[in-house]
Amino acid sequence: MKRWTWPAVVAVFFLLAAVLVGCSGGANSNAQPAKKEEPKTEQAAFLVTVKDGLGEDVTIKAEPKKIVSLIPSNTEIAYALGLGDKIVGVSDFDNYPEDVKTKTKIGGMEFNVEKIISLKPDLVLAHASSAHNSRDGLKQLKDAGITVLVVNDAKSFDDVYASIELIGKATGASDKAKQVIDEMKEKLAQIQEKAKQIPADKQANVWIEVSPPPQLYTAGKGTFMDEMLQVISAKNVAGSLEGWPMVTEEKAVAYKPDVIITTYGGAKQVFARAAWKDVPAVKNKRVYDVNTDLVSRPGPRLVEGVEELAKAVYPDVFK
Repeated sequence: MKRWTWPAVVAVFFLLAAVLVGCSGGANSNAQPAKKEEPKTEQAAFLVTVKDGLGEDVTIKAEPKKIVSLIPSNTEIAYALGLGDKIVGVSDFDNYPEDVKTKTKIGGMEFNVEKIISLKPDLVLAHASSAHNSRDGLKQLKDAGITVLVVNDAKSFDDVYASIELIGKATGASDKAKQVIDEMKEKLAQIQEKAKQIPADKQANVWIEVSPPPQLYTAGKGTFMDEMLQVISAKNVAGSLEGWPMVTEEKAVAYKPDVIITTYGGAKQVFARAAWKDVPAVKNKRVYDVNTDLVSRPGPRLVEGVEELAKAVYPDVFK
C-alpha cells in the first residue's frame, strides 16, 4: 500500500476545495458578486432644493463654505445661525454684529460683481427687495457658477421667520434656524402678554416718524412698526394708511399723538417745531428716538425693537 506524504495530502485538499467551489458556481450560474457600497459623499448627503423669494427653485449641491451677503438683514440672520465664520463678504451698509467690520465690503445698492467673484463664494445671499434692479449683476454671478439665493422681502414677523428658515435650510443650519425662530416667538409672546394689562382706554396713540419735513414719512399698516405697536397694545395714528406714506405736517399734527417715535434721531427737531407745540406728545415731552435698525431691519433683532418701543411708550409697564 502506497504511503501518502504530507505535501501530497495538502495538494489533494486544495484540489477538492477548488472542485467544490466550481460546482457551487455552476449550481447558481445567475448569481452576481455583491456590489461594494459606495460611501456617501458630503455633496450627496447635503443636496437641497429651496424655493427662493422670487418663487424660483434653487438647488444647493453642497454645504456652503464661503458666503457673501448683499444686504444687512441677510447678514444678521446668517450670524444668528452661527455662520459668521463662513461670511467672506458683506455690503457697505452692514454694521452688525461687530465682526462684520472685518469682512470684505462688496458695495452698496450696486454691488461689485468682480470683487464678489474674486472671493470665490459657494453662495450669495441676495434679496427680493433689490433683485429686480440687480438682475444683471445677479446673472453675472450665476454665469460665473456661483449659487445665488434671493431671500424673500419680509413685511411681517411671519415673513421674517420664513427668511430665517430659508437661509437655514440653504446652509445646513435648519436646526439652529428653528431655535432662533422659537426664541423670537417666545419673547414676542411674553411682551404681548405683558401688554394685555393695559386697558383699552389707556392705550397710547403713537405717531412714528421715519423722515422729517419737508418730506414727512410715517409707517402705516403692512409695516413692521405697525405690527409692533399692535403687539404692545398701542394705536398707530396712521394705521389706516398703507405702507410708508408721505403726509403733510397739518395732518400729522391733527392726529394729536400721545407719543412720537422717530427712527432717524430727530426728537430734538420735533420739539423745535412751532406748529407742533400743542401736540400732546410734545407738550408732555414724550418724543423718543429709537434705533432704526431694530424696528425696520427684517432679522432676529426685531424683537429688541419691540422691547425698545414698549419701554418708550409704556415705561411704567415695561421697565
